[in-house]
Amino acid sequence: MKKSVAAVLVVMTIAAVFPVGLLAQSAAAATGRAGGNASALPVPFVDLNVRTARNNQEVVLSVQLLLLLTVLALAPSILILTTCFLRIAIVFDFIRRALSLQSSPPNQVLMGLALFLTMFIMWPTFTTIYQGSLKPFGDGTIGLQEMYSNAEKPLRTFMFNQMGNDMDSVRLFMSMRSLPKPTTRADVPTYVLIPAFVIHEMTVAFKIGILLYIPFIIIDMVVASTLMSMGMIMLPPVMISTPFKLILFVLVNGWGLITEQLIRSFK
Repeated sequence: MKKSVAAVLVVMTIAAVFPVGLLAQSAAAATGRAGGNASALPVPFVDLNVRTARNNQEVVLSVQLLLLLTVLALAPSILILTTCFLRIAIVFDFIRRALSLQSSPPNQVLMGLALFLTMFIMWPTFTTIYQGSLKPFGDGTIGLQEMYSNAEKPLRTFMFNQMGNDMDSVRLFMSMRSLPKPTTRADVPTYVLIPAFVIHEMTVAFKIGILLYIPFIIIDMVVASTLMSMGMIMLPPVMISTPFKLILFVLVNGWGLITEQLIRSFK
């Protein structure tokens, strides 16, 4: 699979560079014809012309190109909303807040770890999408519509598996759209499934965050009551409780336990 991805990148690079060379040669030839004595420079020249569409097909092509660029711009959001990244990122943020840490670990570290955990969990789904959608499309055995359908099915299966029997979010969005009650998973449109999945993931992440907060809240309460009994009201309890939280978190191997339980929470 790595070799296939590398080959695709090489082909895309060649395809992107080759037209530039053709444009440079045609521009140099045009310059030679126009100026007569003008010499060709070893610098590529790219000429981009904007003109009105000649027929309906060119209009459709321009709209498709605009939609493709929009999808590429929204790719990070699609990755967040349709994978396990959302739950992991929210739980990691809860951990940092429960430990009373403001910027340690930094956001880049937490989001990077969440991204790699997402790749680890979603790797079977991504492999299915590549083998059943992208690779056949690259080989020319399926069309664009079939490629989209084959890529959509594994993601829908993953989202349905995470939701399990909790279909309250699906029923909510189906009722708001006045859609009939679905009998199978195929009856649930994708534009209904994605927001339902997002709400479900946020609900699960908040439940995990509540359970993470409980032991650290107990430490805060014990430290605060101890300081009040000693008459040290002006001393912020966070200054005393934070080291105890960190000691407890390190002794129980907090990152390892949370990572393991997060991975096991996905079906």
